Amino acid sequence: MDKVKTFVKQARADEKTIVLATGVFDVLHAEHKKFLMKAKQVGDLLIVGIESDQRVGSLRGVGRPVNNEEKRLQQLELQAEVDLAFILPQEFNSSADHLSLLELIRPQILAVSSHTPNLENKRRLMEKIGGEVRVVHLHNPEVSTTKILKKY
Repeated sequence: MDKVKTFVKQARADEKTIVLATGVFDVLHAEHKKFLMKAKQVGDLLIVGIESDQRVGSLRGVGRPVNNEEKRLQQLELQAEVDLAFILPQEFNSSADHLSLLELIRPQILAVSSHTPNLENKRRLMEKIGGEVRVVHLHNPEVSTTKILKKY
């Protein structure tokens, strides 16, 4: 998290609007790319936190992630919209865990998709740090990593 702390410190010194997005980003597909593009458009800097391999396995089940956290991190770092990508902490289950991360980064905007779970809780947490949740992308139920993987 030192890399994140250093990046955020410089962003604040430069008075940049920080946008935070989080997710699995297992098999990077067109909807992920659209989401990242739209998230970047609402601020100056886009920071993306990806779920750890352990958490993805718990959230998505056996055989997931397809790409390990280092590969997923590299894929995101190659995206022009992403200014910084990092792996979320292993312990990231509770509201307190989420609040701790938000307090560290202090994004002005938490970018989400319309199908984001726990949206009201995320809004409440962002209000605590003086930020806002912004739905930047409408969910396309036709495209998901799970559906892509079922084809193969």
